[in-house]
Amino acid sequence: MRQSLILKKLRRGEYVVITQSWIIPHWKMVDVMGTVGFDGVWIENEHSDFNYSEISQMILAARAHDMDSIVRVERCGYTGIIKPLEAGATGLVVPQVVDGEDAKSIVRDAKYSPMGLRGAGGSTDSVYGTQAREEYIEQSIRETFIAALIENKEAIEDIDAIAATEGIDILLLGPGDLSQSYGIFGQSDHELIVKATNAMADACDKHGKWWGAPVSNREQAEAILNRGARIIQTVNDQEIIVSGFRKLKESFQDIKI
Repeated sequence: MRQSLILKKLRRGEYVVITQSWIIPHWKMVDVMGTVGFDGVWIENEHSDFNYSEISQMILAARAHDMDSIVRVERCGYTGIIKPLEAGATGLVVPQVVDGEDAKSIVRDAKYSPMGLRGAGGSTDSVYGTQAREEYIEQSIRETFIAALIENKEAIEDIDAIAATEGIDILLLGPGDLSQSYGIFGQSDHELIVKATNAMADACDKHGKWWGAPVSNREQAEAILNRGARIIQTVNDQEIIVSGFRKLKESFQDIKI
C-alpha cells in the first residue's frame, strides 16, 4: 500500500500545501497539479457534480505523482465513506461534523478494527488484492487519514470531544459555513471566527492533532502556521482558471487603434 506523503511530512513536523479540484473532474487536471508538486489534491465531492469513475481516475493520477488524494465526501452514509477509500484515496475530508459522537461514527465506517469496523474489502488501495491481508489492514490504519471539517457552531461547542476522537487525524476550518452558523455569513475575519479558530487550535494542541484552514495568499499561510496549523489549503481550479482568463482578457483591453 502506498505511504501517505502528507502524513510523512506532518509526522516530521513539517507543513503541507494542498490544492483543490472543484469544477473539472478530469485526471489531466490532477496530473498538472502533481507535475507542479503539490503535497495533495482535495477532490471535491460535496459541492461538485463529479462521479465515482471520474474520482477514481483522479486518485490514480495523484498516485502516479506520489501526491496524496483527499476526497471531500458526501454525507450519504457508509457508501460515501468507503468508496473513495476503496479507490485508493489517501484521506477523507468529512463535512459538517457536529460533535464527538458524529466523529466516532465516521471513524467506525472509515477505519478497520480495532479502531473501527470498516467492511473488509480492498481494491486499488490493497494493490488489487495482492497485498497480504494483515499487512494491508495495518497499513490502511496507519497511512490513510480522516479530516473533520469544522463548519458550524455546534462543532465548536464540542470541539474537545471531536479532537479527542481516536482515528480523527486532522481538523480543518470551514470559515464560510461557520460564519453562516454564527449569523455573520461571509465575515470570515469576524471575532467569533477568530475565537472559534483558536478553540479548534487549542483542542488540536491538547490532543496531538493537526489542523489547517483555507488561505488565499502567503501572508495568510504564515499567520496560521505561526498559530500552529500544518495544513495549508490553497485555492481551487475554479479560482485559478477564472482569474487566469480574466487577467488574459484584461491584457487586451483599451488597445488604441
